Amino acid sequence: MMMSLGSAIGAGLFVGSGAGVAAAGPAVLVSYALAGLIVIAVMRMLGEMVAADPHPGAFSYYAGKAMGPSVAFAVGWLWWGTLCLVVAAEATAAAQIMAGLVPLFPQWVYAAAFMVLFTWINLWGVRNFGEFEFWFAFLKVAFVVVFLVVGVLFLLNLTPAPSPGLGVIGDSGFAPTGLSGIAAGLLVVVFSFGGTEIVAVAAAETAEPQKSIARATRTIIWRILFFYMGSVAIMVLVLPWDDPQLLASPFVAVLNTAGLPLLGAVLGLVIVAALLSSLNANVYGSSRMFYSLARTGMAPRRLATVSGTGVPVPGVLASSAFGFAAVALNYFWAESALGTLLNITGATLLITWTSAIVSHILLRRRAEAEGRELPLRMWGFPHLSWLTLAGVACIVLLGMTEPDVRFQLLGTFAVTAALWGLGVYVTRRNTHAAQS
Repeated sequence: MMMSLGSAIGAGLFVGSGAGVAAAGPAVLVSYALAGLIVIAVMRMLGEMVAADPHPGAFSYYAGKAMGPSVAFAVGWLWWGTLCLVVAAEATAAAQIMAGLVPLFPQWVYAAAFMVLFTWINLWGVRNFGEFEFWFAFLKVAFVVVFLVVGVLFLLNLTPAPSPGLGVIGDSGFAPTGLSGIAAGLLVVVFSFGGTEIVAVAAAETAEPQKSIARATRTIIWRILFFYMGSVAIMVLVLPWDDPQLLASPFVAVLNTAGLPLLGAVLGLVIVAALLSSLNANVYGSSRMFYSLARTGMAPRRLATVSGTGVPVPGVLASSAFGFAAVALNYFWAESALGTLLNITGATLLITWTSAIVSHILLRRRAEAEGRELPLRMWGFPHLSWLTLAGVACIVLLGMTEPDVRFQLLGTFAVTAALWGLGVYVTRRNTHAAQS
């Protein structure tokens, strides 16, 4: 439950929300609402599939059931590779912040220490991983709650600095950049929700996956409304939307304006904790995907082994390898390492969402044709499922209008197509070997 609560509360909220405000102004709340509705629907679809058939391969496994093993191969390896790069990026970002806050060691030493620690945690056992993730998520959630309370007190003139009142939005209007700004904001904020889908992977290792996934998907609705939209609402009420402080560090900007710079300084450590929480969860998620791919013959089957505590050790080591490679990047190119890693990750989230939606539509129709009862059902099927797919398609079309996003999308599509072709070859080879 805490993993589902904390999975989307990370750098996307603490840092990226300022970019959304800069793009759309106060109307970024509309962008968050639209992206949030898509996330809620996708998670409900994933919840339906997980409750019916829990599997560590999650959306890759369901894509295989619905569309064939070559699609499962492409989706699984794309998600695994991207998560490995995200692990490296998070280790780099956390090391960068720590080197600035506590400059006792160079950046690469912090990155190496983080990778050793969280590789060990994931090798230790899933129960211990869950314990660490619980407290990381608790810390993030607690800080956001404190921020919301401070923001309300500031608006009520109960903090050291004088309240700005509610007139900040009136100075520029709700949508100063118009519909194009809302669209640009949507492109920024949609990637902030990356990480929620990892709950579908984790559900396979819970004691009661059907009940766990149902509870987790239900919390997403109020989580998005309360944490994301509440935090952004405070930002646009307190500061002008074009204030450069929001783009640099939106939470710190609000706390400094409220006359609480010490609390703003503490935020740096909270952001480090948020990044390390995501790193921890992504090592876990990518290792389970690797294990699933090996178990189904899409990676060498000898790597589908688990320790006595149920940990897929080859998967953890393979997934952590990218993070350790990032240590070298931090040693040689500390200033540019983070930007390079973030640019490579591309738009995998949209591929994952699309595969989950299409898989859900096909598997739900198949279940209804066979008369099978489902423990958890998607709302408004099939209309809401198709509407969600159309929403993702609109985001892709919007992305094509922005040169940088278009480059990432086209690159991700090309890699996906190449992986699908390789998947066709591997599937045929496995089929031939089985027949022999």
